[in-house]
Amino acid sequence: MPGHCQILLDRAGGKDYNRRARLEKIAMSSQPKPRILFTRDEIEATVNRLAAEIKKDYPGKSPILIGVLKGSFMFMADLIRLLDFRLEVDFIRLSSYGKGRESSGKIKVVQGLGSEVKGRDVLVIEDIVDTGLTISFLMDYLRKKKPASLKLCALTDKPSRRQTPVTIDYLGFTVPDKFLVGYGLDWDEEFRNLPDICVVE
Repeated sequence: MPGHCQILLDRAGGKDYNRRARLEKIAMSSQPKPRILFTRDEIEATVNRLAAEIKKDYPGKSPILIGVLKGSFMFMADLIRLLDFRLEVDFIRLSSYGKGRESSGKIKVVQGLGSEVKGRDVLVIEDIVDTGLTISFLMDYLRKKKPASLKLCALTDKPSRRQTPVTIDYLGFTVPDKFLVGYGLDWDEEFRNLPDICVVE
């Protein structure tokens, strides 16, 4: 795992001192280094399982899959390649975290949908459900657009942090109350490209 961090540091080089300094906080300081929680093989097996579950529920249908940016992009790309039915892809981007690790609690739509969802079967693809505030906001936002059906697929769930109830129709992993990076998950926009899901203490 330290090898991945070192590669990122090498790429940063001397071109961007601030970016390199942020990476060093995790990869080279006295802070604990990222440790693997779920390997790429475990992720692959889980994505295959989720795809099989989803395929059973959409026979003869052509749903629209809405990825929540930015964290879901890797998960969604792997997932849709396993779905053998007609579908449409769209993305939405919400703001709740800003810089750092703590949610601001204020949620807004930064990038809206380009597709009409009224009367459509809609499946939301999310990387992590944490407090539930952001995804609850999104599901309410979409519900007001009157889709034919609305379901949620989440790669990870952190129930110990929940502040509002959330129904997850397709769930990958239940995770502890730790900060996660890798496979699309970030720390201040870094480490999304790690192939495993890792914990940063």
